[in-house]
Amino acid sequence: MRVGVLTGGGDCPGLNAAIRAIVRRGEREYGHEFVGIRHGWRGLVEDEIVPLSVSNTRGILHRGGTILNTSRTNPYKGDGTAVDAVTATLERRGIDALVALGGEDTLGVALRLGEEGVRAVGVPKTIDNDLSGTDVTFGFDTAVQISVDAIDRLHTTAESHDRVMVVEVMGRHAGWIALWSGIAGGADIVLVPERPFDLADVCARLQRRHASGTDFSIVVVSEGATPAEGTMVLQEQALDEFGHVRLGGIGNRLALEIEARTGYETRVTVLGHVVRGGTPTAFDRMLATRLGLEAAGAVHDGDFGKMVALRGNDIVRVPLADAVTELKTVPDAMLDTMKVLLG
Repeated sequence: MRVGVLTGGGDCPGLNAAIRAIVRRGEREYGHEFVGIRHGWRGLVEDEIVPLSVSNTRGILHRGGTILNTSRTNPYKGDGTAVDAVTATLERRGIDALVALGGEDTLGVALRLGEEGVRAVGVPKTIDNDLSGTDVTFGFDTAVQISVDAIDRLHTTAESHDRVMVVEVMGRHAGWIALWSGIAGGADIVLVPERPFDLADVCARLQRRHASGTDFSIVVVSEGATPAEGTMVLQEQALDEFGHVRLGGIGNRLALEIEARTGYETRVTVLGHVVRGGTPTAFDRMLATRLGLEAAGAVHDGDFGKMVALRGNDIVRVPLADAVTELKTVPDAMLDTMKVLLG
């Protein structure tokens, strides 16, 4: 069998570990041939195909990013000619099956193509940890660790200057990174997309903290966190090819408002793409490897239309539809339990 491998959406620590595992098992155990599709779905639209083998995937386990490059191309946007180009490339290149590594958008395309006869297996990848069907996605652990390291460092400068430090982390619709890094980093306030915040309440909490004798504070905010209606004005943002707003800027706006309303000197650090870059943690390397091995097995078994997933300590296969039908956000019960720690 000739198998294509692609990575779509944002880059993510652990992608190369997964690619390596897919190729190693597929080639060594099953004797399949592998090709890489560069730049995600765009590579199938524009016929960007490169060979993949055990030999040329050596030494990539520890590397961040993706050796196949990526994009946010959506072949279903437009008049349908891009989808025709995808299927034409698969046929012309003799690609019998696909392994798509990505988040909800990439796997959503894989699901739709599967409904049209393309044989595909999905591998969950997102630092946001917001994919249903799997307990954890690789990339999340690395993103949290990078965020915690930054918060730890900001504590010392916040305390030295009696400042409020606002730390903006990634998280479009789900606050997993903000929640985990904020709690682990000892933040005083954590703001997540699941619950709109009242700016007056945020400022009041900071004032109570300062009145108690602590002259510095750390506020962690997800990029997708939003103020309660009428409490703070946000600027409109452009959309990407999947119709998502290109986020960023809530931290800067929040810092300006806090300083104006409280008089406390406030600074902002936007971690942005730093949290998705660089070397993956040991946990993410191991999880990505296990998922990649199972994906190769699913292809060999002809178990298409599935996504490999972590359930408890086990790697299992679940329907692709389970992954993309609904986002996995932080549940209310968890937010309620941790309320005393969220400020």
